[in-house]
Amino acid sequence: MDGRDLVRSMKMVGSAGAAGGMRTVRAAWRRRRADAVALPARGVERARVPGVVRDVEPGPGGGTIRFSRSELEIRVAVNGAVFWGWDGAEPEPSYALAGRRPEADPRAVLEPDKDGGWRVVAERVTVMVSRHGAVEVRTPGGVALRRDLPPRWWEPADGVPGRWLQRSEVSADARFFGLGARASGPRLRTGTYRLWNTDPGRAFDRGDDPLYLTMPVQLVVSDAATHLAFHDTSWDGSVRLREGEEGAGSGHDRPGVSELRMDGGPLRCWVVVGTPARVLLVWASLTGAPAVPPAWALGHHHARSFGDEQEVRRVVAGHQERGLPLDVVHLGVGPSDDGQVFAVDQERFPKPAVLAEELRQGGVRLVSVVEPAVRTVPGDAVHDGGAAEDAFVRDASGRIVEGVARTGGAVYPDFTHARVRRWWGGLYAEGVAQGFSGFSHDMDEPTSFTAFGEPTLPRSARHALEGRGGDHREAHNVYGLCMAQAAYEGLRELLPEERPFVFSRSGWAGLQRYGGTWSGDVAGGWPGLRASLSLVLGLGLCGVPYSGPDVGGSDGGSSPELYLRWLQLGSYLPLFRTRAALRAGRAEPWEFGPEVLEHARAALVERRRLLPYFVTLAHLARRTGAPPVRPLWWGAPEDRALRDCEDAFLLGDCLLVAPVLDPGADRRAVRLPRGLWYDTATGERYTGPGQVLVDAPLGRIPVFARAGAVMPVRGEDDGLELEVWAPAPGGTGGGLVVRDAGDGWNEPEIERYVARRGVGREVVVEREGEDGVREPSHPVRVRGLDRSAQM
Repeated sequence: MDGRDLVRSMKMVGSAGAAGGMRTVRAAWRRRRADAVALPARGVERARVPGVVRDVEPGPGGGTIRFSRSELEIRVAVNGAVFWGWDGAEPEPSYALAGRRPEADPRAVLEPDKDGGWRVVAERVTVMVSRHGAVEVRTPGGVALRRDLPPRWWEPADGVPGRWLQRSEVSADARFFGLGARASGPRLRTGTYRLWNTDPGRAFDRGDDPLYLTMPVQLVVSDAATHLAFHDTSWDGSVRLREGEEGAGSGHDRPGVSELRMDGGPLRCWVVVGTPARVLLVWASLTGAPAVPPAWALGHHHARSFGDEQEVRRVVAGHQERGLPLDVVHLGVGPSDDGQVFAVDQERFPKPAVLAEELRQGGVRLVSVVEPAVRTVPGDAVHDGGAAEDAFVRDASGRIVEGVARTGGAVYPDFTHARVRRWWGGLYAEGVAQGFSGFSHDMDEPTSFTAFGEPTLPRSARHALEGRGGDHREAHNVYGLCMAQAAYEGLRELLPEERPFVFSRSGWAGLQRYGGTWSGDVAGGWPGLRASLSLVLGLGLCGVPYSGPDVGGSDGGSSPELYLRWLQLGSYLPLFRTRAALRAGRAEPWEFGPEVLEHARAALVERRRLLPYFVTLAHLARRTGAPPVRPLWWGAPEDRALRDCEDAFLLGDCLLVAPVLDPGADRRAVRLPRGLWYDTATGERYTGPGQVLVDAPLGRIPVFARAGAVMPVRGEDDGLELEVWAPAPGGTGGGLVVRDAGDGWNEPEIERYVARRGVGREVVVEREGEDGVREPSHPVRVRGLDRSAQM
């Protein structure tokens, strides 16, 4: 902690009121004092590097290489992932991994290399270790993808945790992606990115960093191959990136550089090499398959702070009367004004269960906000129960840490303890009894409400960390992840026949096991719109496929044009949530004027029509790790023009979406990957790779379908229908359909379809199965046969 926290606190005195402001200042002083006592300033430090190789010990999948001042364990797993850890660091314990470490590949053998080094040769990767400790990852063909220089440690003489630095080099043509939710992405250019989950303290814009969900996961794309590098430590740190430069034929390339600095924790790394699809598949096998949300959660969500039950009914009726599909209502920031975690304000919401059942009969679900702060009021059931469970975070002297929440003083559960997670998970029974179908976690970095952006818990606060013990410097980044785990596991016990719906503002690597995330408080301007797409793409490449922004932003700054463009983008993202822009005097789509209402209806109806496709993509993400929203280079990472394209995306294998991200635009350039593509609005055909200029009127954004695509959509009778985009003459195509009952744990069958076209106009669609080929199980509608090809 530094003086900036106190400055923030002082600024809040006037805006939060005298009592709230002074409470914030006192809390900041307490945190600073606690850290000053428990975390003394660093004194003399000893710098250390590995030294030279002394001996080796081969083992399954690799072995251990001992240097004069350190040792390195290298293992190649059966799934092709490579692990290495310095100073005895093992893959476990880890908050990122799902279960135990994968089995080692017995075919990978540690063997001598030139100049006194060693290497491990596996089927998909070769790892070379120099005599001084540099670790180089190569393709089977010998092309270098990543070279980690010998690491450096700075160890205080008094024995407190040491900090370390790992400098890595990648090829000159490589591009960096990932690192969690980054507003300035999805391609991460030269700059420094902090690894500390942070509430920015206001509505964030495109250049703001860090945000609520960071993770040390890099996806690096180059001509030779794609690779993912994950440094498994949750401590505070930063990544300094520098993109490389090619020598334009001179042979003097400058490699790209990644420099990771961490304040502590183990120096251990996982690397996965291959195509983007294979990399994300292996990453999901390591960190866990993404949870599949219930089908209703893939529909249209609407959030606002409702005054009472009648206002909820009025807003829902307003959507239904105007033909605006609505599936989920979020009651906004806490339906309870008295600070109780799971309680509902009985004056404003006297019969929440009756309201929820009434809405459910009309096809609308209720979702509530849950925060980790527990008010310190005598008689509060959650507080008293947590105290009895010894559930709250304590400081280094053993006292319970008190922070500042919406209604005053608050304490915070230690979700890094399994017993506390079980207790907290059981508390969701109250929300379930009130009729809520899902829960969103807010302020779970955790952060203070009274002074946004200020850390709530001192860095010296003690945490269980699954019995290992440690402080908040290690627990901070995984706090939201562990809270999501508590909710997910609790809801599975409370509602065993239903899939939990949990999404969290904060988290860490592995969050997808328990649900998804949303953008947080994105600013309602055009840069915020670009940041929204960046966040979704970046999170998907880190293994979190279910995410989306608050359409319109959090500060009510959207004009009618911007609101509509945001709505059009959001309708093609996994989490589609509109947010009432109350500060701008507009709350729902019809309050932006009749033209916006008409076009908003078209976007919402199209999302409802595509719902079976989103359900299919969610199930495929669980099976393959592939995010629904993918960068254009997903299938062709060697295409440099696609690697640099950040204003469009692929939605699964079938669609390409090109949102309008600039004011006043009614046309836009779209870069197409290789193949034949149809403009879904006009039926015009275009051939990629290349760039085309297409119309983008206010009523729609350009969307293209891949020739041969077979997509499940909702038909006019609300039944499932196959929308087939005609293959090129003499060509083929296909697609997958996952028929989901909408909820529950039964494993749905995957239906595989193939589309064939001869030299004429006839398109044949067949279902492939183990018993051969047969007629489709659903009605088929073929599109794309009415236009001639365009270049």
